[in-house]
Amino acid sequence: MRIIVDADACPGKELIEKAARENEIEVIMYCDTNHVLTSDYSTIIYADSGYQSVDMKIVNAVIKDDIVITQDFGVAAMVLPKKAYAISPKGNIYSNENIERLLFERHISQKVRKGGGKTSNHKKRNKDDDEKLYISLKRIIEGSEKWSLE
Repeated sequence: MRIIVDADACPGKELIEKAARENEIEVIMYCDTNHVLTSDYSTIIYADSGYQSVDMKIVNAVIKDDIVITQDFGVAAMVLPKKAYAISPKGNIYSNENIERLLFERHISQKVRKGGGKTSNHKKRNKDDDEKLYISLKRIIEGSEKWSLE
């Protein structure tokens, strides 16, 4: 088990590393060359700045039982069939039961925006989001979230 982070825009990196350190789990953070990350724990891998280059590197690197932290529903949808876990930076666990609905909602929102409509803004990150991310990570690491792979 490894923790793989879509780190271009991922808050909570400190909490991710904290959970990983406590359980001696490797963390690999992927970002494009437009970002500069530093860590004394995680391995940082840079991808070209092209469209979805980080996403493709993540999907190609993932193996069974890895935990992928991403806010991108598309990345989550591609790692779930590989029997990996996927979590949002706010701690929401993506699963085979919810990913199709999330992709459909994203599609509808895109159509509304292309048609000149407005969709709701994302809520600002708060301490509850940090706590949920940490708890979700711990639950998966400790094995109490195996259901999400079914």
